Amino acid sequence: MNGLQTTTWRMSVALMVASVSASMSGCFQTTVGGQTLPSAYYLEDDVQYFPAGPETRLYNEIQAMERYKLEKEQLESTY
Repeated sequence: MNGLQTTTWRMSVALMVASVSASMSGCFQTTVGGQTLPSAYYLEDDVQYFPAGPETRLYNEIQAMERYKLEKEQLESTY
């Protein structure tokens, strides 16, 4: 084998290994008619669920202020 044949052979083997490993990973998305579709194994994927949070982004601050007001009222009422 000369240098060009060796390089071509190595490139073809590398391409085959890459395509086989990519096809076995199951994470390909397909594009059909301009739509991006999920892989064939999307139903077997373990989806993480994040429950809905409070409506306001300042929820903790509001709760802290309400606790502060209650504590302040309790302290004032005892004196």
